[in-house]
Amino acid sequence: MCNTVMRLTVLGARGSIPVSGPQYRMFGGSTSCYMVEAGGETIFLDAGTGLLEAPTVFPRPPVILLSHLHLDHVLGLGMYPRLNMYGAETRLMLKAPSAQGAADRLSELFRPPYWPLCLMDYPGRLAVSPLAKSFRVGEVEVECAMGNHPGGSILFRLGYGGKSLVYATDYEPEDISFPELIRFCQGADLVLYDAQYTEEEYGSKRGFGHSTAGKGIELLIRSGAKKLLLIHHNPFAADKELLMREQAFFHRNIRYAREGEVYEL
Repeated sequence: MCNTVMRLTVLGARGSIPVSGPQYRMFGGSTSCYMVEAGGETIFLDAGTGLLEAPTVFPRPPVILLSHLHLDHVLGLGMYPRLNMYGAETRLMLKAPSAQGAADRLSELFRPPYWPLCLMDYPGRLAVSPLAKSFRVGEVEVECAMGNHPGGSILFRLGYGGKSLVYATDYEPEDISFPELIRFCQGADLVLYDAQYTEEEYGSKRGFGHSTAGKGIELLIRSGAKKLLLIHHNPFAADKELLMREQAFFHRNIRYAREGEVYEL
């Protein structure tokens, strides 16, 4: 891979809960997890069940950025093999007031009686820290913005080698935040956008913290971004339905994310 390339691998794009069965083979059933490789660094966007398909050996310790702590975005952590590799360091970042606060919030989810042991007790070295508004992972620049979602969520923009991608999952558009999101996505090469609901479904799902493909297309046009990848698929939407929605776009730069797909920017 050229050292100025940013590479995205879709490990899981399903929302809310993982699903399985022949009707999900094309788009996949694993929950939110995306692997970004750039400048020798590996960054995971969320740690849903898709994390179980991730590699475990890297040239440098991988960094996991959590958008929020809802279960579908962290379910993969407890079974990720790297955490059981003695001494293998994995960095994890989430919204919290301090490093201890970040570790405490994670421990609320992974501890007895809900899970056999705390993540900090695994043989691997898990380094947990709070997110800053902007920071670097090696040569990769990371910017954060607040999303509109019950309990809150973090949106990420990653930049490297003159290329950029935005990860905007678990976001519901509103009059205040949507113009800010347009600015956040300005000129991005790729935008990953929550499109869990159809326009018809959204009418009864207001306040659930998710969006539609139509709003994603508006974001693409108004931000001047180059490509739109629709994510956080409704667990009740099988391959046939997602494919029909996709075919209606008539736009080669808009598609629903497929598990296992790789994009190079």
